[in-house]
Amino acid sequence: MDLTYFFEELWKQYTVKTPSAQKIKSLFEAEGNTVFNDHIAIRTFNDPRVNIDILAKPFIAMGYEPKGEYHFKAKKLRAKHFEHKSDGNAPKIFISELLLEEFSVELNSIIQNTINQIAHTVLQQEDLILKGRVWAKPFFEIYKRLLSVSEYAAWVYVNGFCSNHFTVDVNKLQTFKNLSKVNEFLKENGFKMNTSGGEIKGSPSQLLEQSSILADVVEVEFEENVKEITSCYYEFSYRYKNNHAVIFNGFIADSADKIFESTDMQLQSS
Repeated sequence: MDLTYFFEELWKQYTVKTPSAQKIKSLFEAEGNTVFNDHIAIRTFNDPRVNIDILAKPFIAMGYEPKGEYHFKAKKLRAKHFEHKSDGNAPKIFISELLLEEFSVELNSIIQNTINQIAHTVLQQEDLILKGRVWAKPFFEIYKRLLSVSEYAAWVYVNGFCSNHFTVDVNKLQTFKNLSKVNEFLKENGFKMNTSGGEIKGSPSQLLEQSSILADVVEVEFEENVKEITSCYYEFSYRYKNNHAVIFNGFIADSADKIFESTDMQLQSS
C-alpha cells in the first residue's frame, strides 16, 4: 500500500471528526509554515483480533519497525511506537491498547460483544485502521456505562478504528521557536488547551514537550438519540537533542498519560 495515500486517507477521515485540526493547519500555513506530522496515534483493545500487532500490520508492510514500548498503569493501557526505517519525514505511529483483563466481567462482555459484530472478512483487511466503526450503531446507555470505568473504552466504542490524533512537529515550523509560542498562538485564535498535568507536558530535561487542544465535540447518532460527545484532537510536540546531538524520538509515559485526557468530556466544562 502506498504510504502517501494511506496518510492522506487517515488525515481526511480525521479532519471530518476534528475540524479544528484543519483550521489550525491552515492558520500555521497562513503564517508561512509547512506543517509536518510528528506522530499519529491510534487506540484499540488488546483482543487478539484487533490488538496493536494487528493494527500495526499495514505500517510494518510500508516500512515501519517497532521502537519503544510504554505502560500506563492508572489507565490500564500499553502502547508501542513505530518509526519508518528510511523515511525521516514519515510520522511516527503510536498505537495503544486497553488491557481488558484488568477490567470487570461487564466491560469485557460489552467489548467482546462489540468485536464479535465485526465480519471476519473485515478483520482480515490490511487497512482496518481506515474502516472507522465496523460494528453496529452504538447505544448511549452502553457508552455511559463504559465511560464510568474507562473513558478510553467508551471513546473506542463510539469511534472505532481511526486516528485519535495527529501531531504537529513544532521543530519544523518556520515561524515558531518553541511550544509556548505555539500555545499562545492557539489560544489567541480561540482554541482551548488541555491543561491536565500542565499546559505543557514534559520538559527539556526529558527531551520532549507536548501540548494539545481539547478534542472537538461533535454530534454522534446513537440508537436512542443524537448526543454531543468528544471526537479527536490535535497535538503539538517539540523534541530536544540528547548528549549525542541526536533528536529524541521516543515518548514519555507520564506526559502521554495526560495527553490521553484531551478526549475527556469532563475537561470540556472545566
